[in-house]
Amino acid sequence: MTTVIEVEGLTKRYRDTVAADDVTFSIEENTIYGLLGRNGAGKTTVMSILTAQNFATSGTVRVFGEDPYENAPVLGRMCFVRESQKYPEDATARHALAMARLFFPHWNQELADRLVADFQLPMRKGIKKLSRGQRSAVGVIIGLASRAEITFFDEPYLGLDAVARQIFYDRLLEDYTEHPRTILLSSHLIDEVANLIERVLVIDRGRIIMDDETDAVRGRAATIIGDAAAVDAFVAGREVLHRETLGRVASVTVLGALTTDDRRRLADDGLEVAPVSLQQLIVRLTQHAAEDAASDTEGALR
Repeated sequence: MTTVIEVEGLTKRYRDTVAADDVTFSIEENTIYGLLGRNGAGKTTVMSILTAQNFATSGTVRVFGEDPYENAPVLGRMCFVRESQKYPEDATARHALAMARLFFPHWNQELADRLVADFQLPMRKGIKKLSRGQRSAVGVIIGLASRAEITFFDEPYLGLDAVARQIFYDRLLEDYTEHPRTILLSSHLIDEVANLIERVLVIDRGRIIMDDETDAVRGRAATIIGDAAAVDAFVAGREVLHRETLGRVASVTVLGALTTDDRRRLADDGLEVAPVSLQQLIVRLTQHAAEDAASDTEGALR
């Protein structure tokens, strides 16, 4: 596959805060990526730099093999939609879509009209007077109808209710199937987007801690449940991401795929195995990383 974005050693500092810390990854064409992580992890910072709306402190970014900063041909091939999107003071939804139609060469008006109807968007109402959900719909419509070669969705759909978010997911997948392009979805609603994304990028405290195909990630961890002593014996020597105990029953999430012998031993010991969803895995990984960082800091202060 063709690489459309290359990031090498990307670092962004704001005084004493490191928003992106030596980030390196690449993005392939015609793939849906999930850029996942907690609030403040660095997702928006990375997307802003990739779309030349922010500057890196150090490192390199190449989009279609070029530096995107002040590069109109490259920027015209990308669409960046974010929750805090700004519009002119007196703009209506109709104005916003008309401007987008002029900017994006692959704009599809038929798709835009269909999405306006799907989201029941009042086109003549000022954007400032729209509800949060309606403002989110404006961004989602632009992002999908642009059919840009690379589209970034930085959580613009969080203002949508559950029904509207499902419409967004359905339309995205439907149009992507017919018109493949590269899409980066930033989201906290990991389980909702898990079936959409083909590759996972997890960023935590400014660092990439996971970069893998979604299918490969699903079996990366398991939760072992049962008698606490038997559970502890089984997980000994394994990397434990999370542990809960209630009386004599323990539930322990461990990192690493289970082998056939592992599952045979678990059955012999009367222990249960529960799958770990993508959201659970990412939550456990980021919690685990935070606990390790806290332990390192505490040790350094002693």
